[in-house]
Amino acid sequence: MTTDLDTLATALYVRIDDTLKASPRLAPWRPAVGIPPTLSDAELVTVAVMSALLGYTSERRWLRRAGRDFRHLFPYLPQQSGYNKRLRNASELVTHMIRMLAQDTSLWSDDVWVVDSTPVGCGCSRETAKRSDLAGWAEYGYCASHSRYFWGLRLHLVCTLGGLPVLFALTGAKADERETLHDMLDTAPDVVACHRGQTITGDKNYYGREFEDDLTERRLVLLRPARKGEPGRVGAHLFKPLRQVIESINQTFKGQLDLERHGGKSPAGVVARILCRIFALTVVIWHNDHTEQPVKRSLIAYDH
Repeated sequence: MTTDLDTLATALYVRIDDTLKASPRLAPWRPAVGIPPTLSDAELVTVAVMSALLGYTSERRWLRRAGRDFRHLFPYLPQQSGYNKRLRNASELVTHMIRMLAQDTSLWSDDVWVVDSTPVGCGCSRETAKRSDLAGWAEYGYCASHSRYFWGLRLHLVCTLGGLPVLFALTGAKADERETLHDMLDTAPDVVACHRGQTITGDKNYYGREFEDDLTERRLVLLRPARKGEPGRVGAHLFKPLRQVIESINQTFKGQLDLERHGGKSPAGVVARILCRIFALTVVIWHNDHTEQPVKRSLIAYDH
């Protein structure tokens, strides 16, 4: 198997199509009576992943490019409005496929996870913050890593050292990172159950006796830097290298997958676009793993 965009798209389409045939309930709901869509759900999700990998933030521009250069893969493509509606309705399918492909990699069994959150800007003006459909969910927050304020959301990620997304959540900019991690673990008891003794590495924001006791009850081990006034903690020599790992993963999302240029204007739109970017990274790692590439998180073969 080769590593190029056409091969990845074909492998992904076949995997999604086989999954939908085995579990039809995963398909987005549509009326029992009516004309079936010309573009299948498997093709729709594959088109969305290709858009994220090629760096398109405009659906109209992407559909024009796909209609010109990828007709050999997708004989029919809908208009932008139909594509947008169907992609938002397919969020549950995309979420399921992220987990399924992640479990089908050798990285899933890694015994160290890194956890962090990164800003997802949704607007740059006061009028946007007042009028946007995202108001009430998106809010003003501060990013200490870049020393800047922003209006938007936060993407919380639990990843392996190889960059494979294991758990993720999208919250307001001021959401407590510890509470969000608790919620992610609560919503995925099967993942926690098959990773007993897992080590989770985070920054200084993941602190507190009750928080650490809760992780201990789940049989998870927390490593973090000591806060001011605290004695030294175990594994201090590992924190700087591991911190670079999570920053590198965040940069993959922002620099190569255009996380902050998602273009979503509504909650459903933002969720769909960010899920596609998480799925795109998962698909690349899955494909690179099965083709035995040395760097699993490399997008170079697929982003042009």
